[in-house]
Amino acid sequence: MKLGIHAYAWCSQWSNDTLYLIDRVKKMGLDFIEIPLMCLETFDAKAVRERLEQNGLSAVTSTVLLGDTDITSEDQDIRAKGVEYLKKCVLATSTIGAQSFSGVIYSQHTKILRVRPEQKLWEYSADCLRIVARIAKELGIQIGLEPVNRYESCLINTCEQALRLKEMIGEDNIKIHLDTYHMNIEEKSFYEATKRAGNDLIHYHLCENDRGIPGTGLVDWDGIFKALSEIGYRGNAALESFVNCTDNMNTWVWRQLAPSGDVLLKEGVAFIRQKQKEYRLP
Repeated sequence: MKLGIHAYAWCSQWSNDTLYLIDRVKKMGLDFIEIPLMCLETFDAKAVRERLEQNGLSAVTSTVLLGDTDITSEDQDIRAKGVEYLKKCVLATSTIGAQSFSGVIYSQHTKILRVRPEQKLWEYSADCLRIVARIAKELGIQIGLEPVNRYESCLINTCEQALRLKEMIGEDNIKIHLDTYHMNIEEKSFYEATKRAGNDLIHYHLCENDRGIPGTGLVDWDGIFKALSEIGYRGNAALESFVNCTDNMNTWVWRQLAPSGDVLLKEGVAFIRQKQKEYRLP
């Protein structure tokens, strides 16, 4: 299993001013950095690739869809804009030499409905993502669907639902991205959800139930690592914590989650490394 960290542990928006974070991740002895693509206008793919290559570090990318890029919108123009945005994200991912792009890319983040999602919303999402997946496949990129909690998505909250959308899309480079923070709310079992993802699992966000230091809360880490061991997981796993609320997405960090960001990361990485060793996950 490759262990990394999300750039939002230190910054609220990626730009050339945050390129130094790649150096920091390398010094921490981690395998990769997860870079957000929320603001493509500040994303200098060439500069990112050069910095990654200088450090011998790999990367993955992620994003969420907002109201003007919602591929489940009733407005065809908005859906088309969402497809174009996701295409640009895939191209940016390829340009930096990464092979994994994921997140809340199937519907608007925090979309509010007055009724449960109708079948046509699922079909809108599947039809749009099928277009993006085929382009991504040509570039050797896998796309991960990340289930998030009911307050952040009306469409996909569980691994089972993500697998349903994957089947509807029908492309083999559509995969699953799990997140322990959201699983703590929506899944009946961390172990069963991880096992259900199986060989389709390509990315895992490792967070405590309050997004604090892993190992200090309610998440069933033994169940997770037991399942990862049983499926022989060799994909990516990233610590994910946010420094504050951002203008480009909601992160809802209203209080201090650890004595400091450095303490959270140091102790969190040590805990995850110990679980890897305990469950013999290289």
